[in-house]
Amino acid sequence: MSSDRGERIEHGAPRTSDDGDHRIVVHLAEVLERRGMTLTELSERIGVTLANLSILKTGKARAVRFTTLTAICEALDTTPAELFSYEPRDD
Repeated sequence: MSSDRGERIEHGAPRTSDDGDHRIVVHLAEVLERRGMTLTELSERIGVTLANLSILKTGKARAVRFTTLTAICEALDTTPAELFSYEPRDD
């Protein structure tokens, strides 16, 4: 899937995954809520499709370009550390 900028955001694992894919938790919904912004508003501000941002928000994106991450951070006045966290395995 491509953004309006022609960037690819890949689909895949759920928000957190114990199947070996990844255990990265996406906090975009919480950050948007704290900023009083909708996903549609973010999409319009940064030029990434609503569909691609929804994939990211639900944790189904397998990769995010640094240019997209930079645009999100700038629009939300945040950092990657606020947007993502790592969930260790319960081994």
